[in-house]
Amino acid sequence: MNINHHLDDATLISYSAGALSQGMALVVASHLSICPQCRERAEHSDAVGGALLESLEPETVADDMLASVLTQLDELPTKQESVPVTPIVMDPEIPAPLREYIHCPLDQLEWKRIVPGVAYYDMPWEGHGVSRLLRIAPGKAMLAHTHNGNELTMVLRGSFSDEVGRFCRGDVADLDDQIEHQPLVDSKVDCICLIATDAPLRFTTLFGKLVQPITGF
Repeated sequence: MNINHHLDDATLISYSAGALSQGMALVVASHLSICPQCRERAEHSDAVGGALLESLEPETVADDMLASVLTQLDELPTKQESVPVTPIVMDPEIPAPLREYIHCPLDQLEWKRIVPGVAYYDMPWEGHGVSRLLRIAPGKAMLAHTHNGNELTMVLRGSFSDEVGRFCRGDVADLDDQIEHQPLVDSKVDCICLIATDAPLRFTTLFGKLVQPITGF
């Protein structure tokens, strides 16, 4: 797989620090699972973060803190209910971290249509932004928009082009509020992407603003 678009340094540092939302972290983890270059950079970020932690002055704690924590652990209920385990589907199109939430091939998901040629599948959590899979038919385009925050998009199938460049399987678009774009699917198959935002999009046309409540973005 030839990956041409990677994660920004700031995103990797935020990921290492645990500062990303669940949706954004999932996109980062999914990209890292297939991109050796970004994995190496992430390991460097982890090392820098560890060095910074070691340089901090230690905080004093109460003498009885350890005993207090052990007492609280002893008071936890011991009975554990068995939880059914859903088998993980080894679909090569689905990165390993995403398989925790997608238990069938992409084509078998219960896609919800926004408009003809555009459908989505939401991740099972809520937040200030959006975390979903987006499926767009060949020749279709997203509405032109910029961002009120950050947007991460990883291509799982197909490809799209916008003002930034052409994004194919494995590529990730790491965008902020300085970028305005209109992705157009230029592959012969549906383009399926894993998308996460930390704030609503800012559509730049009147039509986009009118239909924003329908899109969920």
